[in-house]
Amino acid sequence: MNGTPSGNTGPANGPANGPANGPAARRSDASRSAILAAARERFAADGYERATIRAIAKDARIDPSMVMRYFGSKDGLFAAAVALDLRMPDVSQVPRTEVGQALVGHFLDIWEANEELTAVLRVAVTNQAGTDRVQSIFREQVVPVARLVCPDPEQVATRAGLCAAQLMGLALTRYVVRLPPVVALGREEIMAWLGPTVQRYLTAPSP
Repeated sequence: MNGTPSGNTGPANGPANGPANGPAARRSDASRSAILAAARERFAADGYERATIRAIAKDARIDPSMVMRYFGSKDGLFAAAVALDLRMPDVSQVPRTEVGQALVGHFLDIWEANEELTAVLRVAVTNQAGTDRVQSIFREQVVPVARLVCPDPEQVATRAGLCAAQLMGLALTRYVVRLPPVVALGREEIMAWLGPTVQRYLTAPSP
């Protein structure tokens, strides 16, 4: 006789400030962000082997157990910290003869503004985790660009690899090893030297 009032919608309509977007979720997001920021800086400064979970947690002002809770392992943390989006240019909107210049300029912009790519390169030369990350970036972000302009579909991977060798070689000598003659080059000089080389790798007839 005294049934449930018609206005009662039950627990499905809980408070708007629920677990998904409440204070606890915001604290969790803030903790993850702090850990990732600290990890990027520590990996860039110390490399993969020397960077420790304890040091990263200290930099983030968080307990080391929380780092493991969020990311599972040092490899997991590294993968999350350097999940780079290279924001590759839309080369379909670039004249085919200028794609090499566009790519060199784009990578210069990234390296000048973002330490993460440099950190990945530092780690890649000494550790499998870094090598795996660089290979993943190459497959997912560089190869598709080459596919759009390469004259022979069977050579896409090879030509993309040659472009990567040129661009990563520049990054290693300019931003990691800091070879003085390469560091001294201005942006326009680099583009003048490397642009035609990258263009040849992408579009020239096979030798």
